[in-house]
Amino acid sequence: MRVMSLRLAVTALGIAGLAQSVSAENSVAVPSFVEETASAGIDSVYAGEWEYMVGGGAATFDCNGDGFADMLLAGGTAPAKFYRNASSRGGALKFEAEASGLELEAVTGVYPLDVDSDGNTDLVLLRVGENVVMRGLGNCRFERANEAWGFDGGNAWSTAFAATWEKGAAWPTLAIGNYINRLEETSPWGSCTDNWLHRPDAKPNKFAAPLALKPSYCALSMLFTDWNKSGTPSLRISNDREYYEGGQEQLWHVDALHAAAPSTEKEGWKPLRIWGMGIAGYDLDSDGYQEYFLTSMADNKLQTLASAPMDGKPPEATFKDVAYARGVTAHRPYTGGDLRPSTAWHTQFEDVNNDGLVDLFIAKGNVAKMPDFAAKDPNNLLLQGADGKFTESGEAAGVASLAISRGGALADFNMDGLLDLVVVNRWEKAQVWRNTSTNAGHWIEVKLQQSGTNRDAIGAWLEVKQGEKILRREIFVGGGCASGQNGWWHFGLGNMAQAEVRVIWPDGTSDGWQSVNSDNFYILERSKAAQVWAAK
Repeated sequence: MRVMSLRLAVTALGIAGLAQSVSAENSVAVPSFVEETASAGIDSVYAGEWEYMVGGGAATFDCNGDGFADMLLAGGTAPAKFYRNASSRGGALKFEAEASGLELEAVTGVYPLDVDSDGNTDLVLLRVGENVVMRGLGNCRFERANEAWGFDGGNAWSTAFAATWEKGAAWPTLAIGNYINRLEETSPWGSCTDNWLHRPDAKPNKFAAPLALKPSYCALSMLFTDWNKSGTPSLRISNDREYYEGGQEQLWHVDALHAAAPSTEKEGWKPLRIWGMGIAGYDLDSDGYQEYFLTSMADNKLQTLASAPMDGKPPEATFKDVAYARGVTAHRPYTGGDLRPSTAWHTQFEDVNNDGLVDLFIAKGNVAKMPDFAAKDPNNLLLQGADGKFTESGEAAGVASLAISRGGALADFNMDGLLDLVVVNRWEKAQVWRNTSTNAGHWIEVKLQQSGTNRDAIGAWLEVKQGEKILRREIFVGGGCASGQNGWWHFGLGNMAQAEVRVIWPDGTSDGWQSVNSDNFYILERSKAAQVWAAK
């Protein structure tokens, strides 16, 4: 396995002027990925024309309790396809297609969460037409729950999703983002459909009638996030400026005691207009506040708070773009010979080489045949160096697919402590890569559990202390591009054989720091010591 400086990586790629060289002191370990799509048994295609130019999500979750991440891939006009994970620990990736009840057509996005807190993962299926909530029955079997749970699936073109548990609620709040009026194909501009907020009903285990979020601007990604550490998550919405009129990116106040309302310029929220497609969040600088990466068409942003909070007051909702300074503009292809601007979709922060520095994956692909944008648009794998800057390593790592990509997920499919990759492609088979790196650092993977409602602790903060440095990630359902995950949360530890972990639970309480040994899976349950998990 190669360990090369960013300067050497640029030379290897042969792309002068599109990557940033740095000193040898900032060298990074380039991971190695091997595509195993055919041998893994993956043959899913995201199909469809006009109404399926967006979407194409992937969901990873464990639905049979064996610890291995199973997978659902949206199919568009084809049925969604469920794959049970049949991989062995540390071995080649292997999936088996099974009938699960999830095989609906017209699916654009897929998101796992335990809605009824019964210990079985449920799924929300976004569709062209009626959205459907599928109740998990155990052993990877699912049934429609719209009627039983009072969920109104509507009849829109749904493209974004996020979920949270508001304070004191026994039932989650679901946000669903909708796109343009699909009946206006010849003249769709300005036809953005209202987004919906599905809150708990007064009746137990039911959703109330959906509330329209006005104004709505053709959402393609949503994320409930406690961006200011107030204890109350807000709803970030990334919108596609191709179709709205007078719109912008949005940050909504969502409080169980009040009606939802968008943030204003008086609160520091500045108008930003991009072709908003995906959102990823992570505390990159260990200051306790998240940075947000927003994908677009040749206009990707990395946002950080413009100023630190003062005098104990929460920060203003003012963000600045540091994408150029950190090397993550990713605005043009770096291989393939097409230098027209890129089109970015799913994005995710994860440590793919386990060096303790969070990296960034971006799925790329032309909307259809837009001539002003690259037709050959490789996926990005941007590795973070010790100085906080990122360098492109997608080709060197082996994931620079030129397929028309959409959704995806980084997940440890074979439970070896290395994150693998699945990407959904439009009109072509989804692709799966196994991480075969031999020079990666130590790691831990953590699963959260609490009794009662919100079993998976959505809205918690999971922290890992490496000496004086603290890695922080917010546990959320949403973001990305039409794709969601539930299960193990991964942290690279570099050369550290031990670390400390802490959970700040959704209600703001914490059980304090606990010491853990690297290269293990841990269950962190409220008010209990960390438990090592081992596959049966």
